Order: sequence, then structure tokens, then C-alpha cells
Amino acid sequence: MTTANPDVAHQFDDMAQQSDAATLGMWVFLATEVMFFGGMFLGYAVYRFAYPSAFGEASRHMDVVVGTVNTAVLICSSLTMALAVRCAALSKQKELVRFLIATMFLGAVFLVLKGYEYHEHWVEQTVPGFNYKLFGEMPRQIELLFCFYFIMTGMHAIHMIIGLGIMTWLVKESRKGRFHSGYYNPVEVSGLYWHFVDIVWIFLFPLLYLIGQHAHS
Repeated sequence: MTTANPDVAHQFDDMAQQSDAATLGMWVFLATEVMFFGGMFLGYAVYRFAYPSAFGEASRHMDVVVGTVNTAVLICSSLTMALAVRCAALSKQKELVRFLIATMFLGAVFLVLKGYEYHEHWVEQTVPGFNYKLFGEMPRQIELLFCFYFIMTGMHAIHMIIGLGIMTWLVKESRKGRFHSGYYNPVEVSGLYWHFVDIVWIFLFPLLYLIGQHAHS
């Protein structure tokens, strides 16, 4: 009589089936996320084409330095997440926890810098609907880009916070020795989610921060 694997849920026949189901589920979820963010990117593209000069003017009020640093921070966090998955696959428990914590730290740094940016926009009165001062030759069209900025970066930040919650759970379970070479699919699929969130930012950064630099040059 074989002993049931405690890491395999009762609805699955074996570990391979469970891992395949979890991975497929994550990819399906990410496909819905692509459609979710894709709608916002499409709306941005339509209005960017309609009001290129206004969007360029608004973009010059973005902090390119902070945006660049945040981009580097997220790229580094993708590296630490990938290393965490690798350590889980090799049953390196201590290293796994360290890389997960490093990923969380970098994610927290990103959110702190994003909070700083939001504060600066509040001070400059460029927060539509709450604290906005009309400026430029096309004030309402300029305001439109700030609407896209706060909606898109705000949704991205929410996804980052959710990611930090997932990382917290992974660290907790990793310290119990839950993940090893025979079972690390939760770390792997969580890594897919984290990489997706990072990729979204890679698209947001040039569209929101750099178009004004191009227009100004």
C-alpha cells in the first residue's frame, strides 16, 4: 500500500497533474490580466494619437529619474524571484527564503518610490478629480494623461501589493521547509505572476514617462 503524498491535493492523481493544473490556471489568469491591462493600453493609445502634444506636455511633469530607478528595481526583483524559484527546485531552503525576502524588499522600495511620486503630484496639483490645477494650452487633454497615469500605475501598484502578500505567504511556508525539489510549484507560479507585473511596468514606463522627453527633444 502506497502512502499518499501530503503535497498532492485529493482531487489530483499525482504531483505532475497538480503542477500542470496550477501552471495552466496561472497562465489563464494572466491571460485575463493581459486583457484587463490591454483595455487601458488601448484607451491610452487612442487618446495619445488624438492629442500627442498635450500628452507630451503632461509627460514632462513625470519624474523620469524616479521612474528609471523603479524600472531598475523591478528588473532586479525579477532576477531575485527567478533565483528563488531556482533555489526551491534545488531544495536550498535558506537561499529560497533570502531571495524571496529580497524580492519583497525590492517590491517595497518600488511602492515607496511610487508613493513619493504621488505625493509630488499632489504638491504640484496634478491629481485629477482631487487636486488638479489647469495648465498648458490644452488643459483638459493634459489632465486626461494624468487620469491614465493614476489609473494605470494605481492598478499596477495594487497588483504589486497583492504580490507582496503572496511573497509573505511563500516566506512563511518556506521557513517550514514546505518547498523542495519534489514540490515547488507554488513558488514557480507565483514567480510567473511577479514577472507579469514587472513586464506591465516595462510598458508603462516609456509610455508615461518618456514621451514628453521625445516631444521636447
